[in-house]
Amino acid sequence: MKLGTALTNGATKAMLLGSGELGKEIAICLQRYGVEVIAVDRYKDAPAQQVAHRSHVINMADAEDLRKIIALEQPDIIIPEIEAIATEALLEVESKGLAHVIPNARAIQLTMNREGIRALVAETLQIPTSKYAFAENFNQLKAAVDDGIGYPCFVKPTMSSSGKGQTMVKSPDQLEQAWNYAKVSGRVDTGKVIVESKVDFDFEITLLTVRALDSDGNIQTYFCEPIGHIQVNGDYRESWQPQAMSTSALNTAQTIALKVTDALGGVGLFGVELFVKGDDVWFCEVSPRPHDTGMVTMATQKQNEFELHVRAILGLPVATDLQKNGASAAILSEIKARDFFYTGLDEALAVPDSEVRLFGKPEALVNRRMGVALASHGTVDEARNRAVKAANLVNIQTE
Repeated sequence: MKLGTALTNGATKAMLLGSGELGKEIAICLQRYGVEVIAVDRYKDAPAQQVAHRSHVINMADAEDLRKIIALEQPDIIIPEIEAIATEALLEVESKGLAHVIPNARAIQLTMNREGIRALVAETLQIPTSKYAFAENFNQLKAAVDDGIGYPCFVKPTMSSSGKGQTMVKSPDQLEQAWNYAKVSGRVDTGKVIVESKVDFDFEITLLTVRALDSDGNIQTYFCEPIGHIQVNGDYRESWQPQAMSTSALNTAQTIALKVTDALGGVGLFGVELFVKGDDVWFCEVSPRPHDTGMVTMATQKQNEFELHVRAILGLPVATDLQKNGASAAILSEIKARDFFYTGLDEALAVPDSEVRLFGKPEALVNRRMGVALASHGTVDEARNRAVKAANLVNIQTE
């Protein structure tokens, strides 16, 4: 394949739609191969914008704004990183052959909205999921819970990420508050919410699944070792790799991930989230891009999830081998501030075999993820201890 050189007439240009911490790592990986990177987000100085060749601030959920910026920059590749994107504009761009959407516009449309992906996985592919229903008003939500979803259950916006708008509802008196929260907290108000039953599982995993070209130009599927993780209110706090699980459960997980990603198509890395209990596995969600829990691969794999995504996009060879056991832990802000600084970085990096990545977000918000601590060790348990210790040593303060 041919790759142009950034900032020349023959440049290969990639546009990131969403420029957070995951997009920042994608941008860095793209630039290692000489790709010209344009970072787009809804706010100025997002992490990926700080390292991109150019950046723009637009409302990516506005189809006309998105069309204009694509027409201005004329990228060869469009890489969505968030949910709040006008997918109809991407479908139009792809149908006209104006750019290559990763993995493809249909997959982005399906996975950006929980209604689309549930219909594909549960109804078309007949893969086990939690019980679920969609509701356009509170009465529909209540009826769905009363008629079979039951308590406890989870109420979520149909379009959101990182737990935004999600509530675990344990009793009927909490249901209306959960409905109101889901309606106002999603990336986009689709007019519906989803309610899901609680699955009785032993642990959750993210199975990073890569669709990439082999030496003959055919798409092959590759799996990373399973990643265990902890979420709080739907938002990632810790992850580790590998997650111990039975051979039968792993085979089932890989079969589910293969079916889902084959149905979505295209190339790139997918984060397939699954519930596991013994040998039983249920599908939860899929992201057609690197996953926050997958940041652990920066400590465990030679080709981390960002490198795998970029290599697959560019048609380059991939290798998903695990080199060492490792863990990650989110560094969260406890304050809201625009002028702040970090302390404790020296102590955090004194933790054996640890690393810290600060994302460079321009504003601190309470519970906002501002960085990640990484650690490795011969045992997963000790790697987790080290990552959590390092993360807790980093403080965000104003004075």
